[in-house]
Amino acid sequence: MATPLFSDADVHGLPGLAAEVVEHGEVFTRRWVVDLILDLLGYTADKDLCAVKIVEPACGSGAFLAAVAARISASCRTHDRPIGDALAAVRALDLLERNVERSRAVVEKQLTDEGWQAEEARRVAAAWVEEGDYLLRSDADHRADYVVGNPPYIRLEDVPDARMAAYRSACPTMGGRADIYVGFYEVALRSLKPGGRLGFICADRWMRNQYGRRLRQLVTHRFSMDLALVMHDVDAFDDQVSAYPAITLISNRPQGGAVAADTTRDFGSRQAHDFADWYMRGASESITTAAFQAARMPHWFPDEDSWPTASPARLAVLEELTERFRLLEDDRTGTRVGIGIATGADKVFLTADDDLVERDRLLPMAMVRDTTSGTLDWQGTYLVNPWTAEGDLVDLTAYPRLARYFEEHGAALRKRYVAVKQPHRWYKTIDKVDHHLTGRPKLLFPDMKLTIHPVLDKGELYPHHNLYFIVSDVWDMRVLGGLLLSRIAEAFVGAYAVRMRGGTLRFQAQYLRKIRVPAPDAISDSDRTALAEAFDRRDVEAATEAALRVYGLAELPD
Repeated sequence: MATPLFSDADVHGLPGLAAEVVEHGEVFTRRWVVDLILDLLGYTADKDLCAVKIVEPACGSGAFLAAVAARISASCRTHDRPIGDALAAVRALDLLERNVERSRAVVEKQLTDEGWQAEEARRVAAAWVEEGDYLLRSDADHRADYVVGNPPYIRLEDVPDARMAAYRSACPTMGGRADIYVGFYEVALRSLKPGGRLGFICADRWMRNQYGRRLRQLVTHRFSMDLALVMHDVDAFDDQVSAYPAITLISNRPQGGAVAADTTRDFGSRQAHDFADWYMRGASESITTAAFQAARMPHWFPDEDSWPTASPARLAVLEELTERFRLLEDDRTGTRVGIGIATGADKVFLTADDDLVERDRLLPMAMVRDTTSGTLDWQGTYLVNPWTAEGDLVDLTAYPRLARYFEEHGAALRKRYVAVKQPHRWYKTIDKVDHHLTGRPKLLFPDMKLTIHPVLDKGELYPHHNLYFIVSDVWDMRVLGGLLLSRIAEAFVGAYAVRMRGGTLRFQAQYLRKIRVPAPDAISDSDRTALAEAFDRRDVEAATEAALRVYGLAELPD
């Protein structure tokens, strides 16, 4: 990474921006990490490297360029070429003049150390490295067979407004509170020739965070995610930084096989060589050592909403299940995932008084506390219900007790945003009541729990907004409950969900929807019985054992 922070004076092509003095921090990638990335890309000296073009978008002080120069030098010797043939083989940019000078000096020294004439080395270095803003150059300037580097990490809100607007205009993936490295990925991917490859070491937050969604969408629809090598605990940089780095390899081709890998603190130069050797040989489906573990998958995950995180072996299993099974929420089975009602004023709309208003205006509510034991144990909470069965607000003149109760709390109800927005509907809840939901069997899930916790409501209660629910036209809720009680269902949620302090998971609708399930009629009678009985007993191990059979798995890796 060259420059996490810039000054306006360093920007070209943006007239009218005031110069501003900003300290320029820099983080440099260790040489063995650079060599690992180049090896994984197949950018090796046995190839004629003068015949391809490699681009580094933010060269800093030349960590990548030193390795590239060494490989091009060796390639020229192997293929009997003069070093002058490599003038167009490399293009490196940086915003800072001082970094351009340093990088040129690094290239020149590397080539002279390799035995090339100083004048030739100086000419090559000048041709390779230039000052400029990678994100604001035209795509025609960037065409590449390889793009490598460690792009800058800086939040967009830390960039001056005019330049931030220019970046957003040039890079549509940089939505929301994005990091600037998202734009580097986008421009680099757009620049790749057919079959071209990108290799970055960069923070991996874009694979899961909301600001990376557009970038994930771009990769999913147009490129092949080849490798994600997580290196959170590895000393990959010359300085200590907390950047959650990962090496990602992405190719300009249809999605093919992919590798998920993770490392430990023991991962260093020798272990990087071993990993590259395993990766390039393509021999085994998975590998586990003291320093790294990795697994091959036939495809990467197809959903751009979020990409999962788990051990490589577990990711491989989840990807395989994603290939073979349909999503839990499915029109074919009428299976739907939803959230309970939000009122906007629980102190007014929720009550334990069964004689507070007209009896038909009290709707029994399922609360999180009713689900604690695993069997629904209703504690007597009602919704003071302002909705008709048709989905309209009730006429308060027809319900004098209800009208009097709401008027008593009118000041609180009218201050709510929904009431200010629609003052004539001041007594509405945020969500409507779906009266069809109350009488349906449903599985309820507390929002926050250490483990997955489906609870059966046979069709007696309406869920509160801290509960998520599943209903289905086809599934036997006890059988589905057994599947969802299993560690396999929990593995799907755990791979996508936000994990809170102490390991608590969020079982929100978007995560429950990630679960893959077999068709109900594809489950044998014996397995249906086993799942239903395990659910009744709250027996996670028995549910998991039956689910493994149903999914065709021997085990679920840690």
